[in-house]
This record gives sequence, structure tokens and C-alpha cells, in this order.
Amino acid sequence: MTARRLVVLRHAKAAHPAGVVDWERPLTESGERDARRAGATLTELGLRPDLVLCSPSSRTRRTAALALPDADVSFEPAVYEAYADELLALLRRSGAEARTLALVGHNPGVQELVGMLDPEDGAAGFPPGAFAVVETDDEWAGLGTGRVITRWSPKED
Repeated sequence: MTARRLVVLRHAKAAHPAGVVDWERPLTESGERDARRAGATLTELGLRPDLVLCSPSSRTRRTAALALPDADVSFEPAVYEAYADELLALLRRSGAEARTLALVGHNPGVQELVGMLDPEDGAAGFPPGAFAVVETDDEWAGLGTGRVITRWSPKED
């Protein structure tokens, strides 16, 4: 059986402009730069997702556009403010033909999801713009465990 890979990407750093609702918060200049850097790192690693599941908030949409510009993106309202178990349920509905999925979302859900899939890695932080790559032998429909094979953070690069 061929392993599947899940790229879990937290949206890059977002601004907090007065009068702007959370859903519409834009990325900061450094967030835009970090999203591009995350994308360049994913390209260097040879990770090109077959499908991206993305929260439809402004900051996640922009992060996906900058980090994964040529990917097939599905905007999923369920990703916004989702808990780890809700994200896992969404991933389990993904088509079996996808070998590499990406999820672009928010904390604490994305960090908790990675910790749920690989408890040994669960204590690691997940700053804005960071990603973890989880490898699993499970089909998406039965996704339950995996191994974090790499992490990247704009704070450490």
C-alpha cells in the first residue's frame, strides 16, 4: 500500500484592523511573505496536493492562493472554527484517488488535528504560516493515525 500525505497548513499572520470582522481579516505583509515561503518549501519537498480543503475566511483563502497557487481548492465552511474531530471527519470524506491532501485552516483545530494523528508530535507549536506533513497508510475514509514526517515554521526558517 502506498502512503498518503496530508499537509496541514495554518493560515499566515493576519492583521486585526478595527471594524473588520474576524472572517474578513487580511494577511499582514509578513503573512503574505511567509505564505509564499511556505509554498516554496512545499515545492522543494515535492509536495503538490491533489486537493486543498480550505476555510473560506479571507486569511486562509489568501494563504492558500500564495502557498499553493496551482492547486485545486475546495472552500469548506466547516473548516472555519472547527475542532480537530470535525476536521478529521471532513478529511475522511475525501476521495480515495487523492494521494496528497492539504488542509488550510485555523488554530487550535489544525494543531490539535496533527496531535490527534501523531500524539508523539502533539506538543509542538503551530505558529501562523506553519505546516506539518503527516504520512499515513490509512485510506482517507479510515484516517486515524499518521506520522509527522516534516514540519516547517516561518519562525524557524
